[in-house]
Formats: sequence, C-alpha cells, structure tokens
Amino acid sequence: MSRPLDSDRELIRSDVSAWLARHEAKEMLRFITCGSVDDGKSTLIGRLLYDSKQIFDDQLDALEADSKKQGTQGEKIDFALLVDGLSAEREQGITIDVAYRFFTSDKRKFIVADTPGHEQYTRNMVTGASTADLAVLLVDARKGVLTQTRRHSYLAHLVGIRRVVLAVNKMDLVDYDEAAFTAIAADYRAFAEQIGIADWVAIPVSGLGGDNVMGPSERTPWYTGPSLIEHLDAVPLDADADAAKPFRLPVQWVNRPDQHFRGFAGQVAGGTIRPGDAVRVLPSGRQSTVARIVTADGDLDEAQAGQSVTLTLADEVDCSRGDVIAVASDPPEAADQFEAAIVWMDEDELIAGRGYWLKLGTQTVTAIVHAPKYEVNVNSLEHLAAKTLGLNAIGIAEIATEREIVFEPYEVAGSSPNRALGGFILIDKLTNRTVAAGMLHFALRRALNIHRQHLEVSRETHALLKGQKPAVLWFTGLSGSGKSTIANAVEKILAARGRHTFLLDGDNVRHGLNRDLGFTEADRIENIRRVGEVARLMADAGLIVLTAFISPFRAEREMVRAMFPGGEFIEIFVDTPLAEAEARDTKGLYAKARAGELANFTGIDSPYEAPEAAEIRIDTTAMSADEAAELIVAELARR
Repeated sequence: MSRPLDSDRELIRSDVSAWLARHEAKEMLRFITCGSVDDGKSTLIGRLLYDSKQIFDDQLDALEADSKKQGTQGEKIDFALLVDGLSAEREQGITIDVAYRFFTSDKRKFIVADTPGHEQYTRNMVTGASTADLAVLLVDARKGVLTQTRRHSYLAHLVGIRRVVLAVNKMDLVDYDEAAFTAIAADYRAFAEQIGIADWVAIPVSGLGGDNVMGPSERTPWYTGPSLIEHLDAVPLDADADAAKPFRLPVQWVNRPDQHFRGFAGQVAGGTIRPGDAVRVLPSGRQSTVARIVTADGDLDEAQAGQSVTLTLADEVDCSRGDVIAVASDPPEAADQFEAAIVWMDEDELIAGRGYWLKLGTQTVTAIVHAPKYEVNVNSLEHLAAKTLGLNAIGIAEIATEREIVFEPYEVAGSSPNRALGGFILIDKLTNRTVAAGMLHFALRRALNIHRQHLEVSRETHALLKGQKPAVLWFTGLSGSGKSTIANAVEKILAARGRHTFLLDGDNVRHGLNRDLGFTEADRIENIRRVGEVARLMADAGLIVLTAFISPFRAEREMVRAMFPGGEFIEIFVDTPLAEAEARDTKGLYAKARAGELANFTGIDSPYEAPEAAEIRIDTTAMSADEAAELIVAELARR
C-alpha cells in the first residue's frame, strides 16, 4: 500500500483543522433531564447519544452486552445503561447520582445532566439544575403529571431555569394517542401558570423508539411542532442574555509573576469590557480604568460574559480575591443582611444562629442563618411554619454575614439568573460538608440604612489609657468543672495587680441579657453569640474580659474567636471528666438530668465538643482552683 503524498497529508490536516474550528465555534447549551421515577430520563439521553452518533464502537459493543445482562428491554438495547453507570443504579433500574454527558448536533454543543427522580435525591437534582439553561421535564404518558413532576418544575424555576420542555415520554405505550398527550399538556399548563413558568413547550416522544427525538415521527402525524433536538438547537441561550448585562468580574486570583505585572484574573460573569472602560472595585468603591485584557493567547480588544481573562488597571488599586470589578456607571450593591431562598441538602438539620461558611462567587464569609420565615411545601406551594430545615426542605430565611459582600438578586424579571453574585452555598465549618444551596432575594432595608459610626477614640486609645492590652479569657468546660470558681480567682489576682477586668458568668448573664433564651441547641448558640458581642465591646473599651460559659459547641467558640484580632482570644479548657463533674454537682443539676427532669443538659443528653487546640488546658483533677488561677495569670503575663 502506497504512502499518502505530502499534499494528501496537508489536505487531511486542513480538513481536521476546519472541523475543529467549526466545532469550537458552536454555541453551548446546558440542560437537565428531570421528572418522576421511571419516566425514562436516562433512556431518552441514551437515545440522544445513540442517534447523534456520539457512541464509539467499543462503547456500543459494551452496551449491547450490558443490555443482555442487566437491561430491562429484552433483546433490545437498553439506552439507559449509557448514563446509569453506578452498580446500584443498574441493579435497581433508577438514577441516583447526577450523570453528565456531552454530545453535539450540527448546530450546537450540549452538556446534559441526567438527574434522579426520587424525592430523597432532590439535592442531586438541584446540583444538576444549578448550571443549566433549560430543563427537559419527562412525564410518563400513562401516568400524567405527578407530584414529583410538580416538585422538579418548582425546583428548576427556583434555581433560575426559565425554559422547560415537557417531554411526554413512552407515547408508544399509549398507542401514540393524541388525547392523552393533550390532556397532560393542559394539566401541566395550569401548574406552570401557578408557579410562573411561561416559556415551555410540550413534545410527544418515545425515548425507546426514538419518536420525535431527532426528527418528526410518522407515528404522530397529529403533532406539527419541532422534535426535541430541533427545539434544543433553536432555544435562546442564557449566555446571550448575560452578555447584555452590566459588566461584572469576580476576582479569583491576583496574578503577580514579577514586580512589573499585576493583573486580576477571573471569569466575566456579565456584560462586556474593553481597554479604556471605567471600572469600580467593590466593596471598596475605588475607581480606575482597564489598561489591558490579558489571556494566554495574547491581549484582547474585548471580553464578554463566559470568558476567563486577566485585567490590568491603569491605577494602583487595592484589589484581591473576593472583590468584584464592575462597570463604574452601574455597580452592584454590597450588604451584610439578606432574605434568601434556601434548599437544605444535609442529613443534619439547619441550626438557626450557627455560623456557616457562605460562598458566593469568589467571596467566602461567615454567615448566620436565622430561623426560617416559612418552609415551602413544594407539592401544594403552601407556606408552612418552621423553626428549622431538614434534608431536601426549601425555605425562606434571613441571613447575616460577618461583613459586607458584593451581590445581586439571583432572579431579575425578564433576564437570566445572576448565578455568580446571587447564588451561594453554605458549608459546615467543622465537617466542610456543603449543607445548602441558596438564592439571594434582596438586601434587607436595615442593612442599607445602618452604617458604622466612626469613633474618634479608638480601641487602642482605650487600652493605652488603662495601661494594658485587651484580652478575652474564654473559660469552657462541663457544668461543675470549676469554670466560674477559677475565673473568679483569676479576676481577683488581676484586680490586685491593678488590671481593669470584667467577668461575664453564664448564670448571671441568663438572669438579664439572655433571660429570654432556653437550652435548646439554637438557644445555646444565640446565648454564646450575644456574649461574644458583649465581650467584643468590652475589649474595645480596653478591658481584660473573663467569660465562664459551658459553650459546648466548637463552631460557636470559633465564631467568637473570629470577632477578635489574632492573639486576643484565649481559650481556656477547664478539663474535668464527666464522672468528676457529676460527683461535685453542687447544684443538683446532673441528678435532675439523669431523672429526666432537665432536658438538653450538656454531658447527659446534649453533647459537649471539647476544644482541639485550646491555648490553656486546666486539669482540675491535678491542681486546685488557686493553682490553676496562678498558671493562667502567668501565661497571660507571658503573652
């Protein structure tokens, strides 16, 4: 066999390059398939992949073999196996995790997320929907619109999907009956109007038979609309709407390879930017102009939504990760209190008042979620009273962040959702699990109207007047461990040495400031938050503050620590074994808790999370209270 000529090789390279260029230029549509269990979501995606020639020969061979071994279609190919890859999914014939697949048509590229239909996997569905432009909502032609159909419609709408395809699947099992299709479309229309879905289209399909998937079907002559792929090729993209918005670039990284270059890297979240455009860095508000738009392939004359670039500015401006560069004439807001919709995604319930990490774009801050205003019953759309949110629950709540963050409302009428600056996740500080996803509605009016007052006499001046450095000595331990006794002894020594101090004791505070709080987990968290704020004010006044509280949860102790400058918060673990603390029991509290007369008692039916790296540890079985006090004062003096 003769070798190809150089001219032939060049022609092949040219053809491949041209094909790659055409492919790269195609627009990208992200969509999800969702709906109730066994409505045929995975089968429909498998059919799309098969009919669009996206399956390699070895994959097809494996599919045919797997269909005979694990398939549900007899001797026919089970297209669902192309997507359901987990062994548990194949054993049960259901989708559990989100599966992403890529395919192309002549006009577009697609990334489809196959999401589970079971209610218990709602969090997986929300994950897949969070980046989608469109939802293909499947309905079994035999069953019609079900509860989970409504649930997934609501969730898709909640996360900003504005375009829906109602794919009435398994039409082959109802003999392609037009009346069955029409009735389902009418039923869904009523629900779609109720929740605000206006842009939707119904298509009769058979994922197994391929009817109206890639082209019109002879079996549905009564249907004259587009096939599924024809609709997906023509639907408008959110990316086009994003490009029309005001310019926004959340800064991911400050690129400084040497002293001559300083750029701010990130993905353009909205709008268009050109060299010379005036911009504002938020939240500081400093203004500058764009000098260059830098990429690995060279400088650009223009960048728009979706592109990852590095901007250099004409002026030396303080800008770091988490800041937002925006068009100067129309910047976003910054606030620290919001109303938000929250989808709870963790087995452990929301604890109102606890500090979670809130990640919004490239910004990460501590946030406190207040008790929900209400929970939404997705099936009936009722608003239900709720004190917390459990797994897969959806609620509306107020959120307070430790500092102002740059944001935009997630949903804006007539536009695509502001995912970059309106959508967030909540992360548990101890486990690092993502526990919730949320969408910001608006900043609370009080957040916009209340501003910090500049005070002429600073905390440094207060400390200088008292001739000491402020500090917070945070005593933590079980009830009966000796916290208050040791704290009292420490304060006596400090007072004798002329130091300005104040002791905040747990029992005393609950007689006044915190008399409205009980001993539930949420109330304990709020108790510590309030004490932390009071201790901060006292430290600002230059005092050495001593606090004696059980403070059983690490997350809340860390929340208080974060309120103070480094080195100012000193955690003192009064380490007393439960048996020893119970033996002392001067107040008789352990006995009441053991008898069931005292609920939520730390160490009995409520946990105590011991410090992992306390600055000072006191073993009360090895030293007296006075010895412990001398040790603490010596350590304080050393610091």
